[in-house]
Amino acid sequence: MNYRHAFHAGNFGDCMKHALLITLLRALRRKPAPLFVLDTHAGAGHYDLNAEPARRTNEASAGILRLLYDVPTELADYLTKVRELGLYPGSPLIIRALLREHDRLACCEAHPRDYAALRTLFRGDGQVAVHRRDGWEALKALLPPAAKRGLVLIDPPYEDPDEFARLASGLTLARARFPAAVLAAWYPVKHRAPVRAFFDALSLRDVIAAELLLREPVDPTRLNGSGVLVVNPPYRFEQEAQVILDALLERLGDREPGATAMVTRLADE
Repeated sequence: MNYRHAFHAGNFGDCMKHALLITLLRALRRKPAPLFVLDTHAGAGHYDLNAEPARRTNEASAGILRLLYDVPTELADYLTKVRELGLYPGSPLIIRALLREHDRLACCEAHPRDYAALRTLFRGDGQVAVHRRDGWEALKALLPPAAKRGLVLIDPPYEDPDEFARLASGLTLARARFPAAVLAAWYPVKHRAPVRAFFDALSLRDVIAAELLLREPVDPTRLNGSGVLVVNPPYRFEQEAQVILDALLERLGDREPGATAMVTRLADE
């Protein structure tokens, strides 16, 4: 309830998450069947990078603001969408921009101010439902949907020390309730121990981890990298993700020791 993404909008973790999110949605749109997308921790929907929260941390200067002045071909889809949508678009606005007329989006946000902003953003939009509810509870309450295909995006604030354990349980529940869906979960990489424990706690098939590390993850007080774990990834997503991560590392990395971009298969189909 204390976490506000406005302080971190447009940082390198956002750039990675949103570039991969667009790639996942493009892949799902290749088939005509309707999609249902659930964004469990949706935030406010979009963010003003000139407002006080973003200016206070200045994280966007080493993220999206650096990319917009040097648009590589590998990131053109993502950066074009950012320019089209205005401000800095969060995941709900990006998802909405890629929905077809028969697709649906459900957004969940518990913080009262961000929930209010999200409702205002999507007021009158019949394809988007906005819920003020706990994102973890939504995995049971809103799944399975009527649509047989879709995406579940899980991006919690990681303020709770048990968040990785909750993520492992949440992914297991989502896979059981919506087995045909692609599941995508963003996670921070400060040091390796919590991430390894998270991977070890998973008992799912067809799982990959896409990670962007700006430096060796040995300092638990810093955000040294981030990852997106994907369950049931679409065809060729592993190769497409690697291209995106390489482009991000080339432009956002500062050649510190241990900086790397990698896609790792954790479990086969």
